[in-house]
Amino acid sequence: MNQDRTQMIREAMPAVVRSCVPGVVPFQDLGLAVTGVREEIDRGVAKVLDSGRYIGGSEVNCFEREFADYCGAGEAVGTGNGYDALVLMLRACGIGAGDDVIVPSNTYIATWLAVSAVGARVLPVEPDAQTLTIDPNRVEAALTRRTRAILAVHLYGRCANMPALREIARRRSLRLLVDAAQAHGIAHELQTDASAFSFYPTKNLGALGDAGAVVTNDAQIADRVRVLANYGSREKYFNEVRGVNSRLDSLQAAILRVKLKYLDRWNARRDEIARRYLRELVDVPNLVLPQASDDRQNTGTYHQTDGSLNTHRSSNTHRSANMVWHIFAVHHPQRERLMKRLAAEGVGTLIHYPQPPHLSEAYQDTGFVRGDFPLAERLADTELSLPLHPHLTEEEVSQVIAVTRQACLQLAPRSSAWTTHTATAGRE
Repeated sequence: MNQDRTQMIREAMPAVVRSCVPGVVPFQDLGLAVTGVREEIDRGVAKVLDSGRYIGGSEVNCFEREFADYCGAGEAVGTGNGYDALVLMLRACGIGAGDDVIVPSNTYIATWLAVSAVGARVLPVEPDAQTLTIDPNRVEAALTRRTRAILAVHLYGRCANMPALREIARRRSLRLLVDAAQAHGIAHELQTDASAFSFYPTKNLGALGDAGAVVTNDAQIADRVRVLANYGSREKYFNEVRGVNSRLDSLQAAILRVKLKYLDRWNARRDEIARRYLRELVDVPNLVLPQASDDRQNTGTYHQTDGSLNTHRSSNTHRSANMVWHIFAVHHPQRERLMKRLAAEGVGTLIHYPQPPHLSEAYQDTGFVRGDFPLAERLADTELSLPLHPHLTEEEVSQVIAVTRQACLQLAPRSSAWTTHTATAGRE
C-alpha cells in the first residue's frame, strides 16, 4: 500500500473499520468481532432462514430466557433497539406527562430523549467526581414533588452507586431504572425496577444491526413492555393500548445467542487491556485515567465545585466487582491536539461525548446554558476514548500506550498548569 493511501486512512481516524493497514490501530474493528464466531453465526442465521419464522419465534424466546438468566433476572423482553428499550421501560412503569425523571447530566443524549419521548421532564444531576456516574447526594437535592423515577446510567461500563440510589428510591417511593446500554456483563445483582440494554454493534454484546432489551424481575413490567412493543396488542388485531412496533427480530436474536456465550471471555480480555493502560499510562503528565475500582485511589479527580482537576494518582488498579470495561475514557486539557497526534501515528480514538445534552440544540427550549452543569461540560471538553476491544493484540496495545505517552509528553509543556484552571481551561 502506498504512502498516500496509508496517510489517507490515518487522517480518517478515528474510525470503526476493518483493520487492514500495518501500524494502524482503529478504535473499533467490528469485522474481528464476527470472524472468530462466524461459523456459529452462519449456522444460527441458516436455522432462522430455514424456519420461515422471521418475527418472534424460538430464537427470540431462547435469547430472552438466556439473557435474563445471564443478568440474574426473571424476565428479558427484546426490543428493536436500545432507545426503544428505554422508552418502553419508562412507559411500562407509568412515567409520562407531568412527571419528572432524574437523569445524569453527563450521558449520551438517548437517555434524555427517552424521558422526553414519554412526555416527562428531565432533571439533570451532576456526576460523582471520581466515578463519573450520577451522584446520589446531588440526586437527593434535585428531587421535586413531581419526581417519579431515577434513571441512572452505568457510564462506560461502571455501575452507578446503586445501594445509595436504591435507598433514595425506597424512601421517596420512586421507580429506580437503569440505562445499561454500556454494561453488558456487569457483576451486580439486578435490584432495580428495570434496566434497558442496547445491542448496537459496538457494544460489548453487539448484534449485527439494531437490537435492545428490557430486563426486570417484575413480571407486570415485562408484560407491559411486550404489549406496548407489539402495537399495544396481546392478541393479533386486538389492541389494548396505543403501542408501537419495536420487536427484536429473529436473525439478531440468533446472532446474539452465539455472541452471548463469549461475552465473559471478551469482557475478561477488555479488562486485561484496561489494566495495561492503567498500569503503563499512570505516570503520563496531564492524562487523567478512569477509575478501575471502588477504592477511588487510582485516578485523577474532578473537583465538583468548578470542574478543575486534581491529578493525584495511586498505583492501586485492582478491578471492581461493579465494573465491566466498555469504553476506556481518558481526559486531557488539549483533547483535540492529542486526538490529532494519535491519529497521525495510526491510533484511532473517539469522543464520548463532545456535547452534554443540556447544551444541545434539542434542549434549547429548556433554558439550560453553559455553566449550569460545569462538571458535565468539563468532561465533554476533555474526554477521549482509547481503543478497547477484545480483539486487540498485545502489539497493538503496546502501540497505543507508546503513542499516547509520547503525544502527552510533547503536549505537557503547554498544559502543565491545567490542574489549577477553571472548567474552560485547555480549550483552544
